[in-house]
Amino acid sequence: MIALAASSSGTISDEVFVQLRDFIYEKTGIYVPDNKKYFLENRLSKILRDKNLRNFEDYLYFLKYSATKQDIAKLYDTITTNETFFFREPQQFEVFSDPLISQIIKENSQMGRKDIKIWSAACSTGEEPYTIAMILADKQELISFRKEIYASDISESVLISAKRAMYGSYSIRNVPPQYLAKYFKDSSGVYVLSETIKSMVKFMNINLIEEKEVKQLKGLDVVFCRNVLIYFDDKAKKKAVSLIYDVLRPKGYLFVGTSESLHNITRAFHPVVINKVVVYQKV
Repeated sequence: MIALAASSSGTISDEVFVQLRDFIYEKTGIYVPDNKKYFLENRLSKILRDKNLRNFEDYLYFLKYSATKQDIAKLYDTITTNETFFFREPQQFEVFSDPLISQIIKENSQMGRKDIKIWSAACSTGEEPYTIAMILADKQELISFRKEIYASDISESVLISAKRAMYGSYSIRNVPPQYLAKYFKDSSGVYVLSETIKSMVKFMNINLIEEKEVKQLKGLDVVFCRNVLIYFDDKAKKKAVSLIYDVLRPKGYLFVGTSESLHNITRAFHPVVINKVVVYQKV
């Protein structure tokens, strides 16, 4: 056994907290600051009960020496936050819809390409990639283009939910009426997405700081990586953004959350302001 300071089952000693945090950071890039120790206690206590573990020391030992791939996936599911809904940060989608798509069509056509490739990184339960799919499906100028939409998350449970594509009223509250009528079926308050839109999205389990996993994708026109880098420290942010840079086509675009910035992270992207929305373009 590893020698660690003892703690009760409901609290994490400082020493164990640091080791748990380091384990999570090494695996995911997610950094849990000192003032969020309670967050780990609250989120992980159910796993301790389910595993019949006495305390967090035992859980740390279990993670390091006995955990299966499914156990690590359960850890990811537990610590990640999945707040999302359709057409979140709508100004970004307006810029994506017009003028960005028109610009991509023009540039790809000049290069002899008849496709458009989008990645929704950290897609959670699927609202973001399905929003992208609805926008692309309604673009007449894309009729002759092959539309490839990839959606990824580190959490297997949210990917299962995303593939199911059944949503409550909270998730669909920002969906424009024309999309709601065209692409959703209301089944007693559960909104079921049409197979037309579901079939446009390919879901994948990708860790944003794992080079081998990210590089399954290539030649992307646009990456949406919104409201996830806020959970990374600068080192992990730089690694994730560098990997995204590598899988974008020349002059490809990156959207981060409206409250996020790449200012102190990289100079490899040029910030472009379109209708008061900042989009980062690969230099």
